[in-house]
Amino acid sequence: MMKKFLLSVAALSSTLTVSAFAADLPSRKEPILLPAPLTWTGVYVGLNAGGAIDASNNVYVVQHPVFLNDTRLGLDGAMLGSFTSASAGTGSVGNNNGGFIGGGQVGYNYQFDGGVGSGWLVGLEADIQGVAGSSGNSNSILGAPLGPPAPPGFGMLGVTQVSKSLDYLGTARGRIGFLFAPTLLLYGTGGLAYGGVHSSTSQFQTFVPANPAPPGILAGAWGAGGSFSNTLVGWTAGGGLEWMFMPNWSAKVEYLYYDIGSINYSSGASGSIFLPTGAPLWLNGVGTSARFNGHIARAGVNYHFNWGAPAPVLARY
Repeated sequence: MMKKFLLSVAALSSTLTVSAFAADLPSRKEPILLPAPLTWTGVYVGLNAGGAIDASNNVYVVQHPVFLNDTRLGLDGAMLGSFTSASAGTGSVGNNNGGFIGGGQVGYNYQFDGGVGSGWLVGLEADIQGVAGSSGNSNSILGAPLGPPAPPGFGMLGVTQVSKSLDYLGTARGRIGFLFAPTLLLYGTGGLAYGGVHSSTSQFQTFVPANPAPPGILAGAWGAGGSFSNTLVGWTAGGGLEWMFMPNWSAKVEYLYYDIGSINYSSGASGSIFLPTGAPLWLNGVGTSARFNGHIARAGVNYHFNWGAPAPVLARY
């Protein structure tokens, strides 16, 4: 009995000794990987949608004399016809090429404080959007004769039809912002703007009923037309507010003013002719000018890849 008791005590003592020794051995527990600090630094891509409003609604059309033929009406008659026609073909036509705008953007941010608390941020962003909205309008102008009483054939009515559209708009901008909270960015932005534009003009002129054309001398109607299509380059500036509502995801609202310049183009020559031979009695040149500038208000969402951001922290115990 005593022998069994002594063996039990010896076994218990051996177990306690092994346990104490094991407790002194190095631990094999893996280090804990803590999440990286929240940061805006890195590349991002996103989508946007909103509205565009045209700031220059009027398209200006000017008709001016370029040729007078004095063999049929005399110089005074040709001059009177030319200037009356010009007055009926000169004026402004209201247009508005604003509408829905939508597209995408890509950019890069660099946060100065590395993602700890509030701080400053700089970045670059490029975007391109389609614009759903073009406009066409017409304007009728009665060309009053230059001196009473009006000779037959010199009371004229002009109808001018114009269209103006901004087909797409892109920008390449710098951004600078302040993080007044780790997830909330207030920023200003500005840089290059470019856009595809289109405009067309057509004019139709005829004599008013009170002043019919002299028989066999003047054509009863005449007109001209032309168009312009190209890419314009200008500038843009604005600002916005962006919120990182989830890791790697942010939403923004933004305002931009853009000005990509003006266009001037010729719409050919307009003039009445001598019917038997087709010789012009006068010819007037037609020119059109329009400006493309306006306002954009839009919302967007971005996905942040955070390439080049601070790495996760290894916590050892």
